Amino acid sequence: MNRRDVVITGIGVVSPIGIGREAFWESLVKGRSGICVRERFAETDWPIRIAAPVKDFVGKQFIKPRKAIKIMCAPIQYGCAAAAMAVEEAGISQSVVAAERMGTVIGTETFYADPNEVADVFRKCTVNEDYQHDKWGEFAMREIQPLWMLKYLPNMVASHISIANDARGPSNSICQGEVSGMLALIEAADLIQRGAANVVVAGGTGSMMNLTAMLYRGTDDLSRRINEPQQACRPFDVMRDGIVVGAGAGAFVLELAEHAEARGAKVLARISGWARSFMNTASERFADAVAANYRAALDSAQVESGDIGLVNSNASGAVAMDQVEADAIRSVFADAPVVAHKSSFGNLGPGTSAVEFIASVLAIENGIIPASLNCDNVDPKCGINIVTENQNLNSEQFVLKSSFSNTGQIASVVIK
Repeated sequence: MNRRDVVITGIGVVSPIGIGREAFWESLVKGRSGICVRERFAETDWPIRIAAPVKDFVGKQFIKPRKAIKIMCAPIQYGCAAAAMAVEEAGISQSVVAAERMGTVIGTETFYADPNEVADVFRKCTVNEDYQHDKWGEFAMREIQPLWMLKYLPNMVASHISIANDARGPSNSICQGEVSGMLALIEAADLIQRGAANVVVAGGTGSMMNLTAMLYRGTDDLSRRINEPQQACRPFDVMRDGIVVGAGAGAFVLELAEHAEARGAKVLARISGWARSFMNTASERFADAVAANYRAALDSAQVESGDIGLVNSNASGAVAMDQVEADAIRSVFADAPVVAHKSSFGNLGPGTSAVEFIASVLAIENGIIPASLNCDNVDPKCGINIVTENQNLNSEQFVLKSSFSNTGQIASVVIK
């Protein structure tokens, strides 16, 4: 390992299958699913009836100062909690890193408000069941708390994390759908390699579960297997019929190898290379663009496709896009083992790729590839090697994590 390399020295996760690295990893290796029926919609037959929520989360266990929680929506709390875990594991403090040499880059989004928070205002703006927009100003300023908007702004995750850690270096928020966590990791590694920081807290947080967001985005791409929640998300499976939504966050401390070595930090993994690109997902060339992104990441890491011992895919159970991704994987990696962790916890929005990436870090640490769920009948058209039972990971090989958004951003990261 070169002293100028970028390494990972801490991770933190808030997910539907566990909070903290131990609970998350145990659920992965034991094949537990976080997908369930949502109590709020249990008596309906709507496709939003099932999801993968975060369970038993208590923000005040992780977030300081606690008074900040009142201006944090749930995904912001998840991101701050994951970052707090990662920083604690890495042993980062003001005594070991200069404030000006510590940065923050978080994958995020514009968070949707809970309809219940503004329901009373809408009722007061309604006359004879007709909403009167000109009454909004009269009632909203009185009924909604003054700092309400701060609960939902996309940059607030990075802001809270920076304040909590007195990180005065570069701070950035990346909003590019579910690929945001990977893009944040790449930007953080780039900051360190450019010499702009020695330590960067990176990651992603989000939720696809908010009712307003789901109604806005539509439900056409959701799985209709609502009577079998834990079997609903079936990446690459011949019976796949759509995605399952969830919520969660993943965070990691990236550090200059020289800096980590000087303070005796434990290195969890090394960032070997990466690639970022774009192609319209509606294009017939999207599979080629994903494959080209893989090859660019391999070139950046100076490794061959045969050196990859695990491909951590983006697959979500979407009928068309899983096939496109399988075509790209097959063209570059042939028979390399492939995992699809959304089968366990669904699509977490901007938190997805960060949480999936942490699964790869833990796979390297433990030498085990956790099985993908619900992939026992792999679509023969996909033609790739899906890991359906836990197996060993060769410590001499590299892992590639790839992600893309439905708007066409693509990112891949190679680690060892």
